Amino acid sequence: MAINMRGESLISINDLSQEKIWQIFDLSSSLKYKLMKGEPHQLLAGKTLGMIFSKPSTRTRVSFEVGIYQLGGIGLYFGPNDLQLKKSESIPDTAKVLSRYLDGIMIRTFEHQDVIDLAKYGTIPVINGLTDLLHPCQVLADLFTIFEKKKILKGLKLAYIGDGNNMAHSLLHGCSKVGMNISIASPKGYKPKKQIVENALLNAEYTGSKIEILDDPVRAVKNADIIYTDVWASMGQEGESDKRKKIFKNYQVNTKLVKNAKEDYLFMHCLPAHRGDEVIDEIADSPNSVIFDEAENRLHVQKAIMALVM
Repeated sequence: MAINMRGESLISINDLSQEKIWQIFDLSSSLKYKLMKGEPHQLLAGKTLGMIFSKPSTRTRVSFEVGIYQLGGIGLYFGPNDLQLKKSESIPDTAKVLSRYLDGIMIRTFEHQDVIDLAKYGTIPVINGLTDLLHPCQVLADLFTIFEKKKILKGLKLAYIGDGNNMAHSLLHGCSKVGMNISIASPKGYKPKKQIVENALLNAEYTGSKIEILDDPVRAVKNADIIYTDVWASMGQEGESDKRKKIFKNYQVNTKLVKNAKEDYLFMHCLPAHRGDEVIDEIADSPNSVIFDEAENRLHVQKAIMALVM
């Protein structure tokens, strides 16, 4: 039975029930098929999405802008200098004003609280396009991609190697919600936040997921169905790049490491990749790599999210 998600914000995967996640995937699959067949699917004809970007973007901007257009609506891009947001106007006032003009907001920003506040004070759905804490749309697209390739999610093992950042956080939420096992290997001082791990462990009590937070990448990758990595220095951390390269040098996904995974493992990366750092070309471009399939699926999954909430 379809669950009505209209008017809801999507801030964290942890807020979603398993039923809502599968509803997003079902609609993603349907919209992807319709696009491939050239069938019209203008579910949001006449609707307007405001897209607020405090950080530059390739996949997030293009997928949301193309997605809202294909659904029959229009996307308005607001760069870092296009709104008075947090400069001469508060978030509550901005949220209330934009709610009078728009049918939905997508925001890609630094502070997670900004997304929470936009949703709290506005009266329209807010979609989290990325914060320093979470990246839910990416992980929903990742899980959808894994399901396409493996035809199952529950019981699969995902190994995440690298910084315990927003990707690690949303993967913890996502895997624990759908019953996947997740092993995260990060250096000391770069582990995922304790509260996020606790959220995942609570979800795991219901879904049977196994959660491991490790130091050793080899142990994390052992018998993995999916190997996932991300850049060692995220946007805003460029000044730490040289320091992080030294700390993370043993956390590179390379031919030696992947030998510990299952032979038919999938390699995933949210992109952009710093090739030669967290992953070598031989892995990123291998037959096991699905990095461009997952990038494409951002479009289909976000279209489903917009259609359901707007």
